[in-house]
Amino acid sequence: MAIGQKIRTYFNGTWHDGDIPVINAADHGAWLGTTVFDGARFFDGLTPDLEAHLARVNRSAKALMLAPTVTTQDMLAITREGLKGFDKSEAVYIRPMYWGVDADMTTSAIAPSQDTTGFAISLEAIPMASAESTTTLTRTRFRRPVLESAVVNAKAGCLYPNNARMLAEARSKGFANALVADAIGNVAETATSNVFMVKDGEVFTPVPNGTFLAGITRARHIKNMRADGMRVHETVLSFEDFEGADEIFVTGNMSKITPVTAFDDQQYQVGSTTRRVRDMYWDWALSEPST
Repeated sequence: MAIGQKIRTYFNGTWHDGDIPVINAADHGAWLGTTVFDGARFFDGLTPDLEAHLARVNRSAKALMLAPTVTTQDMLAITREGLKGFDKSEAVYIRPMYWGVDADMTTSAIAPSQDTTGFAISLEAIPMASAESTTTLTRTRFRRPVLESAVVNAKAGCLYPNNARMLAEARSKGFANALVADAIGNVAETATSNVFMVKDGEVFTPVPNGTFLAGITRARHIKNMRADGMRVHETVLSFEDFEGADEIFVTGNMSKITPVTAFDDQQYQVGSTTRRVRDMYWDWALSEPST
């Protein structure tokens, strides 16, 4: 599923130009969906929090019962070598991934074998979102699963069809994204990103409760805001809380921060807190060129 026109792929120990085939039809990942991935960004010659993203893909693999085969440090070196094929002016999406190859026959082939794991890294030139980009949100009838019913502690491909249902429903209603509840009806995240709201100058975000990934970019924003003296609360939030917010913004690796201008019938301005959080992220990224 290529989005950009320029792609480099690491597979079988070397870098290749283009979006080359890496998975076979009979691989466990293709057959039974045992795939995990992560995403980091390269822009302005920087790779903010790259090591944290690479470490997380190994944790995701273990959560999906895959045996990770590349250390974080080796993955870091491989990625930096691959990025030499891009100009510093290009923005690149960095996507390390694992998938199951063989099956564990003691589980009737349902679990992946611990002896073989596929690995690749995809580097794809995808521009960063404009600083003026915004989004809109609506409710969805679909909810985030829990650990007892899904591998919510991994960034796993098998979770994304549920997110796709949320997005399809939101777009059928004329909105760009969905604000999503957990199993008991509290706000968890959007279909594609973590979410924050601002009320009376203070920032609020759903407390991690095991139903969604508390993202690396989310954590970076919280750290930056608290260092700047902002009051940030990780707490239980309802849809009514978001309806009464002064500002809403979403965060994720792809675009870092995006202001929300509508949640159903409620309209919002791009406020000073949202702009400040965005500025702080870029200031931090420029101050940490080796991350």
